[in-house]
Amino acid sequence: MNTNLSSTKQLATYSFEEGISTITLDDGKANVMSVQMLAEINAALDEAEKRGGVVILTGREKMFSGGFDLSVFKAGDQEQTYTMLSNGARLAERLLSFPLPIITACSGHAVAMGIFLLVATDYRIGVEGGSKFAANEVAIGMTVPHFAIRVLRQRLTPQQLNKAVNFAHYFSTTEALQAGIIDELTDPSELMAVARQRATEALKLDAGAHASSKLRLREVLLQDIACDIERDCEGWRQAD
Repeated sequence: MNTNLSSTKQLATYSFEEGISTITLDDGKANVMSVQMLAEINAALDEAEKRGGVVILTGREKMFSGGFDLSVFKAGDQEQTYTMLSNGARLAERLLSFPLPIITACSGHAVAMGIFLLVATDYRIGVEGGSKFAANEVAIGMTVPHFAIRVLRQRLTPQQLNKAVNFAHYFSTTEALQAGIIDELTDPSELMAVARQRATEALKLDAGAHASSKLRLREVLLQDIACDIERDCEGWRQAD
């Protein structure tokens, strides 16, 4: 079953089969986190939460997400920019506290907001090859948001976090695996099969115990990231 989540060009496709919700991001280009894309991901997550089970989040071939929609920044619409940034931050927060297991089949590059969403999910599978993973804000003249640093910190060692945040380091797939950005690598042709296998294994978990344990594990993180988002939102508002 596919559910159309947008009256315009659909950017996030939702399907459900045998207890597994699959959310596929595809804008035909870099899978940017536009206001529309963020809204469609949230709508898909709403549907997944109603159905229960496990979620697989994936992107288009060779591209998970290139980050926020830079055209919004260039357009100079401050309200649209604020909406995009704040909604992106709150989506990362939602993924960290989502009651169902979220497995990311990372189909390619994950840059800026793309890597923040990636590391906010529960288990991440990357593909062998030339994918790159980066928080590239410093390289393009932007300061990394508080919430984004917090999301990265819960996965990366201090050494790797320093490289990611202060030096906009582009991690190769092998480096990403070593750094904890992704949990395993597979051949691109096997990505969705491996993701479904991991999802099927996760279906055997007790759903209530998973949800409560996740919140317990991330209790301090979620408190901190909520404060971070408020600080970021205040800064973004002042930039208007």
